[in-house]
Amino acid sequence: MNNISHLVKIEDLNHHGTLFAGRAAEWFVEATYIEANIHYKNPEGLVCLKIHGMKFMKPAKKGEIVNIKTSIAYAGRTSIMVYGKIYNMLNPQDVLVEGFVTFVSVDEDGKKKPHNIKFVPQTEEEREIHRRALSLRKSELQLDESSK
Repeated sequence: MNNISHLVKIEDLNHHGTLFAGRAAEWFVEATYIEANIHYKNPEGLVCLKIHGMKFMKPAKKGEIVNIKTSIAYAGRTSIMVYGKIYNMLNPQDVLVEGFVTFVSVDEDGKKKPHNIKFVPQTEEEREIHRRALSLRKSELQLDESSK
């Protein structure tokens, strides 16, 4: 698990005076990429494939410090799914954003390649995140199949 903090500054705000969704998404993807790369250790070999169900639940205001907590949720043969949540640092139960991001391991030509990451959830929190990731993958695979 990894934690990254950001101070919400005026240039991060939208027209409502709260954290702009685009900035939150940028921070979110960056943090999940860092988590994936901590395990993969090859920055040139990972690309973002998909952001899954990123949900904005509460706003953040100027001057607030937000934390982004990330953890591996699932590791397939070539893909790595990372869970992330953004929360108010002074009030950690106040989850602002959460979701999953899938990265794929690729070679120099952009072709998928095995990453050799072994992931076994250790804690109850990791097992719950892993269950959610598997459920998400299953429903997305079913959706992909039904659209063919």
